[in-house]
Amino acid sequence: MPPKSIDLNFPKPSGPVDLLVVAGDTSGDEHAALWVKSLKQKYPKVAVAALGGEGLAESGAQLLYRLTDHAVIGFVEVLHQYAALRAVFEALIAWVRDYQPKRLCLVDYPGFNLRVAKHLKEEGISKKGGGSVEVLYYVAPQVWAWKAKRRFMMAEVLDALAVIFPFEVDVFKDTSLPTTFVGHPFVADGHLPQFHYAPDAPLLLLPGSRRGAVAKIFPILLASFCRWRRQHPGARAVVAYPNDSIRQLLERLLEQNRGSEAVTLSKCQPGQTGRAALMSSGTISLSAALAGIPGTIVYRTHPSTYWLARALAKVAYIGIANLLLNEPLYPEYIQDRAKPRLLQSELDSLFNSTERLERTQSATVRLRSLLRSDATMAPEDWVMAER
Repeated sequence: MPPKSIDLNFPKPSGPVDLLVVAGDTSGDEHAALWVKSLKQKYPKVAVAALGGEGLAESGAQLLYRLTDHAVIGFVEVLHQYAALRAVFEALIAWVRDYQPKRLCLVDYPGFNLRVAKHLKEEGISKKGGGSVEVLYYVAPQVWAWKAKRRFMMAEVLDALAVIFPFEVDVFKDTSLPTTFVGHPFVADGHLPQFHYAPDAPLLLLPGSRRGAVAKIFPILLASFCRWRRQHPGARAVVAYPNDSIRQLLERLLEQNRGSEAVTLSKCQPGQTGRAALMSSGTISLSAALAGIPGTIVYRTHPSTYWLARALAKVAYIGIANLLLNEPLYPEYIQDRAKPRLLQSELDSLFNSTERLERTQSATVRLRSLLRSDATMAPEDWVMAER
């Protein structure tokens, strides 16, 4: 984290920039990397720069800064990263002002990205403010869950929006913001699934990609597995991690816990097999659901963050698959219910219930149907479209 006094200077581009992509967390980085790679194949001469992570760096974009290193979620947690995020924000605005990319595509991460869009309008840099930079947004914030009025602010500062859930088009119908369903990347043609179900595979422990959340959630997942393993001495668990930063954190947490010798770390990659999963509530839980892997969601955050979110949210579930299906496919153990004693019973059910396996794999079919795109435009074509 840079100290408050530091001035960040992002690298200069080698020439005019056609597209700048800003992805603040690992899932946004992975989603954007998929279509940036396709974009570079379809339009070989397009110049793309990015703030993001490993995915965008490997997609062919010029990585200006590893913004995913500061990925946080929650009101209190953001305060701890405020100095770093403020420095990045100011450096980003200065870079856009100096180099005037033709298009700016903001990916999810609304607390940061919508402020960027608002500031660019206020400075007269974006088209909405009378300037030349077209500001696009990919992966809408969940205004259908909370902060519903934010959709009108988005219409004031954005030129176009691409959504990955089909029902979200209707959410923005009462605004002036052009909204296009471009399909979910997990069901796109050519996508390699991250997970596969296998009856002889180990338990997957999936604590997520944000350091703050991983630090709170992984010890619970680990303690639950170790407690369950006392009755199942041959049991094994694999922890899937997205990047080296999370791997280093997991290694430290494993060193602090006894009984972790049956736990293996494995970098997230297509084809990881699992029999069942204990997991965080984010994108990784949707990956598990689309693979038909029975699972349980575990989530814990700062108490103040939890109570504020509970007061503001208008949804029955926090897991993405549960929200889409409108049912608790994955039971949710949140805050004080996230206890190893309770999760030990969940593990018994996950490994022994035929009915639970069948229900999960039936839900997979429904989820794929919900997420499959009927759109005629791929994300990379949407980004490059003339408006």
